Amino acid sequence: MMGAGDQNLFSSLYPTLSQQLPREPMEWRRSYGRAPKMIHLESNFVQFKEELLPKEGNKALLTFPFLHIYWTECCDTEVYKATVKDDITKWQNVLKVHSSMDWLIVVVECDAKKKNKTNILPRTSIVDKIRNDFCNKQSDRCVVLSDPLKDSSRSQESWNAFLTKLRTLLLMSFTKNLGKFEDDMRTLREKRTEPGWSFCEYFMVQEELAFVFEMLQQFEDALVQYDELDALFSQYVVNFGAGDGANWLTFFCQPVRSWNGLVLRKPIDMEKRELIQNQEATLLDLRSYLFSRQCTLLIFLQRPWEVSQRALELLHNCVQELKLLEVSVPPGALDCWVFLSCQEVLQRIEGCCDRSQIDANVSHMVGLWSYATEKLKSLGYLCGLVSENGPNSEDLNRTVDLLAGLGAERPETANTAQSPYKKLKEALSSVEAFEKHYLDLSHATIEMYTNIGRVRSAKLVGKDLAEFYMKKRSPQKAEVYLQGALKTYLSEGWPLLITHTRKQLAECQKHLGQIENYLQTSSLLAADTNLTEEERKHFCQEILNFAKQPSDGKGQKVILSMHPFAQLKNLHFDPPNAVIHVGGTLSIELTLVNQMPVTVNVDQIAINVHFNIEKNSYRKTAEWLTKHKISNGIINFPNEVVGFSLSRSSVPMLELYEMYERSPSDNSLNTTGIICKNVHMLLRRQESSSSLELPTGLTLEDGAHVLKCSNLILEPGVNKLTFRTQGKEPGTYTLRQLCISVGKMQFALPHIYPIVQYDVYSQDPQLKVEPCTDILLAGIPQKVKFTVTTGHYTMKNGDALQLSNADVMPILYHPESKAVIYSNTREKASEASLTIQSSEKITSISLPMAPAYHVIAFDLEVLYLPSTSVCTVENKNLPGKELWRKNKENETFHNCMATVDQKVTIDCPWSIYSTIIALTFSIPFKAKYSLLSAGKRKYIQVCVQNMSEICFHLSDSNLKSSENCTDLILDPLNSKVEQHIYNKQAVFFVWELKWTRALPTSLQCQFSVNFCSAPSEEHSLSLKPYIYEFQLENFFTLYNVKAEISPPLGAEYCKTGSLCSLEVSITRLSDLLDVDKDEALTESDGYCTTKLLYEVVDNSSNWAVCGKSSGVISMPVAAQATHKVHMEVMPLFAGCLPIPDVRVFKYLPHHSAHSIQLDADSWIENDNLSVDKNVDDQADNSSIKSRSSIHSATSAEHKGLPMPRLQPFSPGQVFNSSAGMQVLVIPSKDDHILEVNVT
Repeated sequence: MMGAGDQNLFSSLYPTLSQQLPREPMEWRRSYGRAPKMIHLESNFVQFKEELLPKEGNKALLTFPFLHIYWTECCDTEVYKATVKDDITKWQNVLKVHSSMDWLIVVVECDAKKKNKTNILPRTSIVDKIRNDFCNKQSDRCVVLSDPLKDSSRSQESWNAFLTKLRTLLLMSFTKNLGKFEDDMRTLREKRTEPGWSFCEYFMVQEELAFVFEMLQQFEDALVQYDELDALFSQYVVNFGAGDGANWLTFFCQPVRSWNGLVLRKPIDMEKRELIQNQEATLLDLRSYLFSRQCTLLIFLQRPWEVSQRALELLHNCVQELKLLEVSVPPGALDCWVFLSCQEVLQRIEGCCDRSQIDANVSHMVGLWSYATEKLKSLGYLCGLVSENGPNSEDLNRTVDLLAGLGAERPETANTAQSPYKKLKEALSSVEAFEKHYLDLSHATIEMYTNIGRVRSAKLVGKDLAEFYMKKRSPQKAEVYLQGALKTYLSEGWPLLITHTRKQLAECQKHLGQIENYLQTSSLLAADTNLTEEERKHFCQEILNFAKQPSDGKGQKVILSMHPFAQLKNLHFDPPNAVIHVGGTLSIELTLVNQMPVTVNVDQIAINVHFNIEKNSYRKTAEWLTKHKISNGIINFPNEVVGFSLSRSSVPMLELYEMYERSPSDNSLNTTGIICKNVHMLLRRQESSSSLELPTGLTLEDGAHVLKCSNLILEPGVNKLTFRTQGKEPGTYTLRQLCISVGKMQFALPHIYPIVQYDVYSQDPQLKVEPCTDILLAGIPQKVKFTVTTGHYTMKNGDALQLSNADVMPILYHPESKAVIYSNTREKASEASLTIQSSEKITSISLPMAPAYHVIAFDLEVLYLPSTSVCTVENKNLPGKELWRKNKENETFHNCMATVDQKVTIDCPWSIYSTIIALTFSIPFKAKYSLLSAGKRKYIQVCVQNMSEICFHLSDSNLKSSENCTDLILDPLNSKVEQHIYNKQAVFFVWELKWTRALPTSLQCQFSVNFCSAPSEEHSLSLKPYIYEFQLENFFTLYNVKAEISPPLGAEYCKTGSLCSLEVSITRLSDLLDVDKDEALTESDGYCTTKLLYEVVDNSSNWAVCGKSSGVISMPVAAQATHKVHMEVMPLFAGCLPIPDVRVFKYLPHHSAHSIQLDADSWIENDNLSVDKNVDDQADNSSIKSRSSIHSATSAEHKGLPMPRLQPFSPGQVFNSSAGMQVLVIPSKDDHILEVNVT
């Protein structure tokens, strides 16, 4: 702020003003939606001078006068008019010339001056005059400060009002001018594509803004300005590397002549800032200054760990930018700059943090330690400090040039004992000093990496350290670091790193004289495809040279792992199921991949086999073993990457799936995401104790069972080897180890995986007899297969199977019958004629000669001829409940074929014991009969159903009575020709039953029919017919029932809704018979009557019976006796309606034993009574129930009432002559909907 007017007055107020102004914070609201901030305003007060006002185009923001203040304590009007008014006018005119519109006039009031001058006008008159003269439109630009030097409440209130006004005006001016400055800065940045634009000039402008933010303690905003400059410059460098370069970048392409590192101990490095301002800075100067400013602000923000992160990125980026800009850099200069910069950053962070903070944030600093170690190592190699003979003259000159580029040590670090400058100078001074500094840095870096869990990085530094030890001829120290690095690379699967580390390890082992380890590593390198062909051949030759050396007197061989030398690809058994009998030969073809780059002469390849005797009590047969063995005989071994077992290729792929979670109420989508289903495979813990490198010191098993191949040549790539063995002892043989012998070396595979086994068995002879089809049918020739497994028995000439003869199952012999002999692998070996000799009791089947472990198979035809005829017996005329129960029991029997078991005893030549086998034969037919009536005429229908899957020819059907009654005639109504019956079909036969005089009430019948399979085959044996027996009881017609429906009087047809007349006539057709003599028969004076119950039932609901629907009548037992019943019925539908059913039952007294009881309330001509007769194939007429009552006979007896009983007539005793008749019913005239019932 610039002060004008009374300078003495301002000087007296300055101490209080400068102290009170920044005390209270102000809310700073900025444009473009940036968040408001609370800031403390500090201002520099200077005397008003016209030459200090900013000129046009001046972009300096730090020296800009944001507010002009005119101070006066004038209380006299004359003085005001004489001097003060003119002075204020001149002051404002100067401000207007320089476009300065931010000003304030302060009038100071003092009570002492008021007392000394009596003619002084009131204060308001001076203030009003100033406001009228200069503040017409801005009255707030004139303020009054009352007694500022007094310690009073009035003075304090005046000060508070004045300071608030001053802060507000100052902040408004600052915000306005800052916005204008930012707009000018953006305009300047947008002109960066124009010729002549300078990055250095723009840099100074934006840094001016950063300084302002820093002055306001807005360090975050200040840091943003430097980050924008950093990003802008980096983008120009990248574009330059892509061929789009700016002209001003040529200033930064000057050769590097100084590499003294970063300077972070000064808030502002004025030396480098002047170089940038004068456009004389190099790339390293610009980067160093820019980072120093960022570092200062980050430390102000208490983010020192971000300094280390940014420093590491800066150092790597500078190296790349120097390459992109093609800047000339002396060898080693950049390494010196990086080393010094790393040390400077680390020391700067250590200077502002305590030890506990540093230990807790090692992860942020370890990268700088590692980078410094790497660059110091490069300087050591460059300056000859790592070579065996020390540095030469050329190395010394290079060292002197590098130290000269460092320049003199800076004053701020001159008194520091361990400054970066002193460390580097000391490290390059001698070999011992370099080794000390390099080892200290390396060990510290390794320890830090290990503590934070970055084992991979620690091993990488250790690998560099091992390389240093190898240069220093200390292989024993190098081996520890190389083994550790190799273990890490193996666990993580880095092929190129593994190869490189193994080469170093091989050299180390060779220097240490570790022959076995060196040979093992050499074999791994010889099989490593990442090496060149020459390198692989070199390591392979190392192995072969050692193998050709004469063995020592001990005769011990060096045993190495076979994994790098050769790999198993697959194994093929012959026979494929890997099962042989005792004495059999097994061939094993092994496919081996030679991974060496040259041809190798092998002395011997041996497979150690472990023999396991079967512990089970039974002996495994060839059939059992075949079911549990592989079919193709090929076992494939997994392909492993040579040299490391846990490779990245073995890690499973991510199995990612979409996951949706929906609301159970409205099925709306709540959340969605991705889920990994095999996370348990990816995050498995690796055992640190497990050895990832191939084991050494292998031991071979000693066993009696060894498969060998000698004097072989293994070509590079795939080789096939064949081993043969003969089965000696029964048991399981497991291939355990594979060993390749080359000179005094052996390459062993300690475990063959997956498990490879073959079985040797010894089997007893066996006989198996089984049908050739699914079922054996009785009555026709059927083929049976005989299978003889010889096992360890050898079939000799004269060996035969002795079968005990059975009359019901003869064996049919064909002269052309053959027996086929199969080998153990089911291959046909030979064929021989089959000889069968039969005697009265024995059938002898001569077996052909066959060696052990072969199979003899032949087919024979057998015919099952049971001693009694194939027949079934059925009687449907049993009493009601008993017949119903029998039908239920036989229901499953009729749904499938009946079976008969036939046992046969066989004597085998290899055993003293007889073998009993059972063959099950099925009856192919099922028959049932039906009794049909036409008045008094009777017909018998027999249904024959073919239950099998084949077709038959039926002939010579016959039905006869077993009593041989001459008065009975069964007149066939069937065709005389042969009939075909197909599978699952039926054929019907019908006979009319005629008699000349009275017959017994029971008639036993027998049905028979000849059958043969189609097409039939001629045999010497005659086939027996199929016989079906059944019994008829009470089959004579006793009553004829006839029903007739007549339309109403005067009508031609019945109409719906009109009452019609139903007449039921029950006529007796015969006189008294024996079957009528029961409890219902009443005899009086030679006149016999019986009681009948009739019932009219319409199950189809076509008629409505009006009045009585049932009743009991007394029926005379005399021929042509007739009883008629009249009732009214109403048709419910139009059309041809069937006449309702009329049922007739015997009405027995309550003490009858064969009847069904009725309720006492419903038996006497009850209109609601109906009898429901369930007829199952016209056989079951015994189920009667009442619709109006659910009480049983037992419940009725509990009432103590004598109950009448009903007994159904036997089939054929009642003939319904109106069954099937229909009545035409026409609709009534007023019907609008026509319903027609068609049945």
